[in-house]
Amino acid sequence: MELGKLLILFGAMLLVAGVVVMLWGRMHFPLGRLPGDFLYRGKNTTVYFPLATSVVVSVVLSIVLYVVSRWRK
Repeated sequence: MELGKLLILFGAMLLVAGVVVMLWGRMHFPLGRLPGDFLYRGKNTTVYFPLATSVVVSVVLSIVLYVVSRWRK
């Protein structure tokens, strides 16, 4: 019974994440093209290192998880 509830919860979370990603792409938000993201294009090689995007995502997730943990208490 508990495993079923857990699977439903994970499925709902994946559904919400998918919808957010689809809407995010349509908004043309510059995440992934921030000034601190490094892109090197060589003759046969492309290297992309999203440093600034990683920092922004980390800060936002940290704040969200902090708020959720405080809300659960």
